[in-house]
Amino acid sequence: MKPTATERSPLPRSPVLDWSSFSGKPTSAGVSSIDDLRHSVTTTSGRAAIYHALLQLRLPPGSLVLAPSYHCPTMIAPAILAGLEVGYFAIRADGLPHLNSVDTATAGRAKAMIVSHYFGLARSLAEVRQWCDEHRIALIEDCAHCYFGDAGERPVGTWGDFSTASLSKFFPVPEGGVLASAGQALTPLPLSAPGLKAQLKGCVDVLEIAVRHGRLAGVNRLLASVFRLKNTLGKHRATGGGKETSALVRMMQSCDMERISQAPLWATLALKATLPRGPIIARRRQNFAIYARHFAQVRGARALLPPPDADAVPYVFPLWVEEPDRIYHALRAQEFPVFRWDNLWPGTPRLGDDVGPEWSHHVLQLLCHQNLDDSDVTNTALATLSLLANPQA
Repeated sequence: MKPTATERSPLPRSPVLDWSSFSGKPTSAGVSSIDDLRHSVTTTSGRAAIYHALLQLRLPPGSLVLAPSYHCPTMIAPAILAGLEVGYFAIRADGLPHLNSVDTATAGRAKAMIVSHYFGLARSLAEVRQWCDEHRIALIEDCAHCYFGDAGERPVGTWGDFSTASLSKFFPVPEGGVLASAGQALTPLPLSAPGLKAQLKGCVDVLEIAVRHGRLAGVNRLLASVFRLKNTLGKHRATGGGKETSALVRMMQSCDMERISQAPLWATLALKATLPRGPIIARRRQNFAIYARHFAQVRGARALLPPPDADAVPYVFPLWVEEPDRIYHALRAQEFPVFRWDNLWPGTPRLGDDVGPEWSHHVLQLLCHQNLDDSDVTNTALATLSLLANPQA
């Protein structure tokens, strides 16, 4: 059982383990998944998967990789760490690459292209696939937001030479990503095994987050006491120095690339193999539909994209807001499950006919994961609507 409204902690910003995580249908009929791809390996994160996808290509140092102007920095950091140069392409209003934004010279230099399915609302990449083939550019299909569903005529993950996904966005795991390919065998990844301390910490982290949100009825109170003692004893950890660093260095540090060459934790592998997919899919669709109803006709905001296909399994509900700063900061202050990609990689250019910069400012991503129920989503929507209706709030 969840805590009552009066004692509820902040809503979880990612999936959380609870007793119901283990119940329900193993799969959802007719829904494709990254798990279906022929060749795959589990990594420590989606960014680790991108890094190893680039290494699979065996590109010469300094090779050019194309990335979208609208991005999370963890999409760019792997290319930098791999010793590659990053160029950018513009985004169309439908979320697909604006291929005309890549000039002939740049297309001639590029060796790889990272293309994302935003928000869990996948689109056909037929045009992108053809363009990459014509220019002999490897396509990395970023499915961090799309673990499930179809992308037009094909299942997600099958358009790219390699595909990458994030487990932690869809499952209550301490970390995790997937590198996969529908047609190319993967060269074995040189991953080192984490130590016993890291393995135990991963198990503890899953339980501690669950207890923090009151999700393990019957043992919450007991485990909370144990975790309070643990955290009290751990408060004497040394803090980092106060040296000034460049924006690029700070960005790389924030992307947390330290474990990209390690194997995933036992907890991740066990939960990935055990947890049923059916409830995850059904709950996300239901939460997205609730948001859609609330924001169908609202002054000052609108759904960013048309309604998704029936087989889509959303990651977030993308909401375009005319006055985003006030709304976003107020929602964050109230600890609602919302974020935006407003922290682009240093040097990301302004390109013609590009919605990327506007999306990074105006688009709020309202989470709709399976550990938010009807009331959680409704309260988030109502708080947003209240802020929209009261400009002075």
